[in-house]
Amino acid sequence: MIITKTPFRVSFCGGGSDMADFYKEYGGCVLSTSINRYMYMTMHPYFDESKTALKYSENEIVENIKDIRHSIFHCVLNDKQISGVEISSTADVPSGTGLGSSSAFTVGLLHTLACYKGKYISKGKLAEEACEVEIEKLGAPIGKQDQYAVSFGGMNFISFHRDDTVTVEPVITTREIMRALQENIIMFYTGLTHDANQILLEQKQNIKRADKTKNLLRMCELAKDLKYSLEQNELDNFGAILNEGWMKKRELAGSISNPLIDEMYACAMQSGATGGKLLGAGGGGFLLFYCPKEKQAFLKENLHLKPFDFRFEHDGTSIVYIGDKYWD
Repeated sequence: MIITKTPFRVSFCGGGSDMADFYKEYGGCVLSTSINRYMYMTMHPYFDESKTALKYSENEIVENIKDIRHSIFHCVLNDKQISGVEISSTADVPSGTGLGSSSAFTVGLLHTLACYKGKYISKGKLAEEACEVEIEKLGAPIGKQDQYAVSFGGMNFISFHRDDTVTVEPVITTREIMRALQENIIMFYTGLTHDANQILLEQKQNIKRADKTKNLLRMCELAKDLKYSLEQNELDNFGAILNEGWMKKRELAGSISNPLIDEMYACAMQSGATGGKLLGAGGGGFLLFYCPKEKQAFLKENLHLKPFDFRFEHDGTSIVYIGDKYWD
């Protein structure tokens, strides 16, 4: 039995600049952190070695791995020619909520399979392979930030270079600032889910427009400002930067926000928050706000949404357990 866990992520600023249509011309960057909510993968040889069993939101048992319906399982298991196993995925948070669950699934699966084959694989290589699976092989209209954020873990400034390389730079600040940031950030579940690929496809199609390019360039500058503020042990402008970033992001595609989300956001801003954003591609999922701790009770009372408890985490994808197994 092998068990791995891969964290979900919260992206603060720069999302959208991690898409190839943008960063290959201008370069992109995001500031994000992983959180202590995970995608778990378990794997062991299947009792009937002539079959492969997969458990996720559905159950599949196939005699030929070419018949697997789940697109990521199908792609990865066929690429690596692994069969006769049972693999189960369990997540702390459902998909379609803006926390990078798809990439956490892909990174976690690749990590689990590498462990099963008895091979070490670096976090950078895991992220690179996950990007290859999701973007190149499966054609998802997504960027690269999630794969690197969930693979490396921690609070990072991630740069996407014109030559297609990626740099992951940990953000250096004091424990006191990180503690204060954690205390002053609050998240709520909107109850809405979304199809990230549809939203990102619209955003991808809009990237070449001059006004959208201008927005993304400004969002990159805001990500740099956020990094600089943390490095200077300064949080006073954190909310204002989040707010400007959200105002720029919601203009990238019409489906990123909607009247209900706008109403929730306005209510939060009138109830003590100094800035925030909708996490992920948009359309639903989690709303994150920077709100001084002493004002959060008033915010909760007015917003009428379920708060989501979380902590920052620093490990990234990791192996939880390795039991008896048959090595190749």
